[in-house]
Amino acid sequence: MATKSLAHGMGTFYKDCEHLQSRWSKCPHEYKIRYRSAAGKQTEEAGFSTQEKAIARLTTVYQEKKAAPRSQSKAERIQKYGAMQFREYTMEWKAGQRDLAESSLRTLESLLEHHILPTLGSRRMSTFDHKVVDGFIRTMERNGAGLATQSNAFDKVKSVLLDAYRLGIYTENPVLGVKPPQYDPERAVIPSPAQLRDIRTAGDDRFLLIADLMSGCGMRNGEAFAVNLNNLVASDVYRITEQVNQTTKTYGRLKHRKPTDYRDVPLPARVRETIEWYADKHGTVDG
Repeated sequence: MATKSLAHGMGTFYKDCEHLQSRWSKCPHEYKIRYRSAAGKQTEEAGFSTQEKAIARLTTVYQEKKAAPRSQSKAERIQKYGAMQFREYTMEWKAGQRDLAESSLRTLESLLEHHILPTLGSRRMSTFDHKVVDGFIRTMERNGAGLATQSNAFDKVKSVLLDAYRLGIYTENPVLGVKPPQYDPERAVIPSPAQLRDIRTAGDDRFLLIADLMSGCGMRNGEAFAVNLNNLVASDVYRITEQVNQTTKTYGRLKHRKPTDYRDVPLPARVRETIEWYADKHGTVDG
């Protein structure tokens, strides 16, 4: 009995008759196929009237075997993570957020503790859809959470659920169609020169220095607290290289930047004079 094999792993087709392979297309006998199932068991099927039908069946079986591991892997992920509580899944997700600065991590933990987990913590991951997410937003509204807090909390829940969506837990994006909280921050009010003069003299020498750095160079408060004479890179340029971390009270990288990144800002003559005056009066440590 002659057989004809297809590509490796696809199986073979043949005719169980006395005719030569060159005469198969002419003889009336049916084609049969032989292949190994996904479980590794040799399997035979009969009843194919043409060679094309036999090959088509072998191709279908082969594609199903190739797809089976992916389908099985996805089913295992759904079974494992879909049964998790939101609290448990979020802790795993948070462990992967290695790029978060200390201040951002502190904000995340606060939102989880006070706004997100009390409402969603015990819910199974597989039960989330857009109605559940919208209900979470309405709960924050009823509890009187500010719009900025609502917006930040929604963004964190959205990030967690999108991670689960990419993992295959949901067939549809569970936040698709949800109207996010509409946070519209008020317009910033810039002090007038007269008000700024009053602000500069409202505290001690440290307060005056910080006020000048923030108003004259546009520094954040943590950046101003890390002022250093070594960062006076030109007569009119200050290089911001680090900031004081509000959580650890230590020097650290700039927010949302790599450790070696910096930012050059214009240095008004008045601010430079304040820096040098403070250093002469109070001294320095490593600049």
